Amino acid sequence: MNSILNRTIVLTAIAALVGCTSADNRAADTLATDSASAAATAPVAATGTAEVRDAAGQTLGSLIVTEVEGGVSLSGMLHGVAPGEHGIHIHAVGSCDGPDFASAGNHWNPDNRQHGSDNPDGPHAGDLANVTVGADSMATIQQVTPGGMLQGDSGLLDADGAAVVIHAGADDYRTDPSGKSGDRIACGVLG
Repeated sequence: MNSILNRTIVLTAIAALVGCTSADNRAADTLATDSASAAATAPVAATGTAEVRDAAGQTLGSLIVTEVEGGVSLSGMLHGVAPGEHGIHIHAVGSCDGPDFASAGNHWNPDNRQHGSDNPDGPHAGDLANVTVGADSMATIQQVTPGGMLQGDSGLLDADGAAVVIHAGADDYRTDPSGKSGDRIACGVLG
């Protein structure tokens, strides 16, 4: 009895499908086209990448920046960096001329604040948490800036671009302009 009922349901469904009119097909085609058009015009999150290199020009890894609600996400992997804590910041100019990477300019700071999340007048939009590099000289980066956006007024990816800079020491999150994080030891232009 159960198998007869199942066959009846299947045959009824087939008959209903075969009986579809061309108007039903046009409606389905229109729905599919509208969905494809909406997907094609949906806003895509702005992104950029940076190939991070040391002063000798050796590639240490790639980082991806993506605009997210409330800031800019920075993610990726680094290798070949000395173990320990290192300051990492987004700088206002997309230039990484070695050996000191001074061409990257100051921290990205569209709101004209002071450095550091522990500074009552901070932080810069480009201030990030320290990166911990393991004994294997590798580090995973997954951070979000305390504000800002990639494009638009005061956006990170403006006419002169931006850069990610790794420092020799840890950031104290308080001292202007760079948290006493020491020399710039690696840099990557965001683009």
